[in-house]
Amino acid sequence: MRISPDEVVIWHGGFVTVNMTLVTTWLLMAAMAIAARLITRGVSKGVHVSRWQSGLEIIVLALKDVISGVGLSRPDAYIGFIGTLFLFIAVSNLATVLPFYEPPTGSYSTTAALSLCVFFAVPFFGIRELGLYGYLKTFVQPTFLMLPFHVISQITRTLALATRLFGNIMSGSMVLALLISIAPLVFPIAVIALGLLTGIVQAYIFTILATVFIAAATHEE
Repeated sequence: MRISPDEVVIWHGGFVTVNMTLVTTWLLMAAMAIAARLITRGVSKGVHVSRWQSGLEIIVLALKDVISGVGLSRPDAYIGFIGTLFLFIAVSNLATVLPFYEPPTGSYSTTAALSLCVFFAVPFFGIRELGLYGYLKTFVQPTFLMLPFHVISQITRTLALATRLFGNIMSGSMVLALLISIAPLVFPIAVIALGLLTGIVQAYIFTILATVFIAAATHEE
């Protein structure tokens, strides 16, 4: 039983290795980019809109509600980054209904990359909102004795983000494979449905935590 799609090596040459995680990630990004282009190409401001546009508007409005609910007063300024995180994790997890598909979020390299995106986005938005001096000043509030704790928290929460997402997705895939091997005619449908629900929940949790970290960096309550 494979723990991670990283173990499936498609091509290896010298110090370059192309594995299943890398290929699946790029295919997902290409498919999402093409889908976004096709949906937004016929966007209309009128009363009658396509079903695809309606679905896209529902997702955008829901994400804005989540961002503003966490405490960011200008969701439009953050929805590009936060929405992309949510959609990539959600789509990569929902695609598990496809045969022979393994989600890239079941690889620690993918979850670590997503967490690093959040790690660098936090100071980016913090500096943009507060300025460099204002953002750095938050590390010594309420007292300069808090500086090492703030620095450590930046690192530990990034590791926690990556480990939490990887552990939940990987364990779900392993449980599904185990149950199918035991009773292939009984468990698959129920477990796959549960896996889809878990995938959406994990995308939501990751998005919420990323939004909370950004809100804390910009000092919005």
